[in-house]
Amino acid sequence: MRTCLGIPRRLRASRVLTIGSFDGLHQGHLALVGQATSLAQSFGHLAALLTFHPHPRRFFQPEQGPARVLPWRDRLLRLKALGVDEVFILRFQEALASLSPERFVSEVLVGQLSMKAIVVGEDFRFGQRRAGNVALLQALSEPLGFQVYPVPIVQSSGERSSSSGLRSALLAGDLAQVRALLQGPYMLSGHVCHGQQLGRTLGFPTLNLRMPEDLAARGIFAVWVHGLAPRPLAGVASLGRRPTVEDQGRLLLEVHLLNWSGDAYGRCVRVELVEYLRGEEKFEDLPAMTQQMHRDLQRAGSVLSSSPPVHAP
Repeated sequence: MRTCLGIPRRLRASRVLTIGSFDGLHQGHLALVGQATSLAQSFGHLAALLTFHPHPRRFFQPEQGPARVLPWRDRLLRLKALGVDEVFILRFQEALASLSPERFVSEVLVGQLSMKAIVVGEDFRFGQRRAGNVALLQALSEPLGFQVYPVPIVQSSGERSSSSGLRSALLAGDLAQVRALLQGPYMLSGHVCHGQQLGRTLGFPTLNLRMPEDLAARGIFAVWVHGLAPRPLAGVASLGRRPTVEDQGRLLLEVHLLNWSGDAYGRCVRVELVEYLRGEEKFEDLPAMTQQMHRDLQRAGSVLSSSPPVHAP
């Protein structure tokens, strides 16, 4: 899969395009991507996805923008597995936000991306002041030479499948709902980096992965770790800022493996969050924290004995 920051010049191949934030890749997103890849294969075009950074809401309201469901690495891994040929990440800034819907379609989608078909949700809005909609796309389609494929809103448990629903489920630690919305497990990946070695001195060595500061998920989890051994490894993970040992720590995913030891520095792993155990806490001292870690390990072992891992590409 080809990933482009911005739009390269002189793109010639024809594309079936879908557009959106695609933060969590929930059921609604999967419906769009599935339709786009299917049409692209039928027409002999490329299946392309256009998304934005930062999230448009974060651009307009920096202090109130939505928390992130998935880091970019994990979004792109999922899109590649879904058969997307190209991902274009446009920087969302004033010049883009001020484009009229008509100019956005004619200059960016058709002029730069050679779009021949577009797949969007039936409530899709775009362009300056979000004035563009499916009806406008259909009105522009014949003169500009493309086809429009609206996709009905996808519902889960009687409610619209959405990134905001995913964020709410993550904040509540409801991983069963997260898996239902994603139609699969919640996975976080990264390269194992060096930490402060505190866990090792306490008898709990950890794999440390840096996470985006605006990630929605937080807490202590039972996890499976993919990528270090032929089979996934059981572990317990802390996703947070380590309040007991740091006042303003950066966001880390720290994973203690139950039955593995070795040198993992620099290796890329994927961590499958299976069950939320508790929220992150600030303990009075290190002995109190260590006692709780032992309890977390016991509970994680019990959870994982009845929750087999999924296949992680």
